[in-house]
Amino acid sequence: MYRKQRGITFLGWLVLLVPVAIVGYAAIRLTPVYLNYMRVAHGLDQAAADARGQETVTAQSIRISLEKRFDIESITYPDVRDVIIHNDGGTWTLEAKYTDDAPLFANLSLEADFDKVVQFGGGQ
Repeated sequence: MYRKQRGITFLGWLVLLVPVAIVGYAAIRLTPVYLNYMRVAHGLDQAAADARGQETVTAQSIRISLEKRFDIESITYPDVRDVIIHNDGGTWTLEAKYTDDAPLFANLSLEADFDKVVQFGGGQ
């Protein structure tokens, strides 16, 4: 009597599970990088909110507020000095543009580019 093969073979399982495992491992390695970005973005938003409440806004006062936020959130990368702060006719811009990487296997790593820009008016 002839029986048809049913199910999946061990080799079939390997072909299916290895790519899923690699993508899952990459997601696990990238999670801290994205959590750090979310803390940086929150710190920039909070520093801008603090500056909106001030009467006179200077780049130094924004940087001090940002340093406090980065200390509270335990952000070590990027450094506060890497954040670009400039004023264009009463509109302040805070920009954190940086690249972070996460090691994957041996000499392979995943690289993520981040660019967070926060703008607010100085007289508001």
